[in-house]
Amino acid sequence: MQEPKQTIKEWAVDDRPREKVILKGPDSLSDSELLAILITNGIREKSALDLAKDVLKLAKYNLPELGKLNVKELMKVKGIGEAKAITIVAAMELGRRRQASASREKEVITSSSDVARYLQTLYKDYRHEVFSVMYLNRANKVNRIQKISEGGMTGTVADPRIILRKALEEDAVSIILCHNHPSGSLKPSRADEELTMKIKEAARYFDIKVLDHLIVSEDGYFSFADEGIL
Repeated sequence: MQEPKQTIKEWAVDDRPREKVILKGPDSLSDSELLAILITNGIREKSALDLAKDVLKLAKYNLPELGKLNVKELMKVKGIGEAKAITIVAAMELGRRRQASASREKEVITSSSDVARYLQTLYKDYRHEVFSVMYLNRANKVNRIQKISEGGMTGTVADPRIILRKALEEDAVSIILCHNHPSGSLKPSRADEELTMKIKEAARYFDIKVLDHLIVSEDGYFSFADEGIL
């Protein structure tokens, strides 16, 4: 006869994930234990830790892969409802933003690699294309980065009017266009080149300079400015 499953509340105090954080610090916990804290509680057949292990299995025991899972995908795990899935997705996004912002807070932009490092962190978990714009002040410091649009695997549409209106609101004197290529390819499409020139020409009427257009993927980046296209 199978013994009844022991719940987390029945574990020794220093083995329970939440108590372990207090006693030993969060760095003492395994990935599944940290995830169990987010999941909060289990179901009849499984503890929160068991569910955490199931979620990690879905992500192939890989945290970068976990960051790519959306709410619907996480809900495929029995016992992970919408609320739990949203909590996990929100935690992944916070971690991504923390890592990205550490390299960007009012950073002075001096080269394409400065921007590329930040964007690769920001976009690394996206499986669809995202188009954003960096708005810079006179000292070449980043005032704001704004997501303009999101698309599918093959492209997105960016409206120059939205980009320039935001530039005026931010009192930006220059902008950097940027988007990711989920496919990994760093070669700009004809549409990428045409959009860049269109925005550059429109920005000129407002004395706003387009410094660069960067395409990033996990494998590297492509700079329009470095390649002499701008």
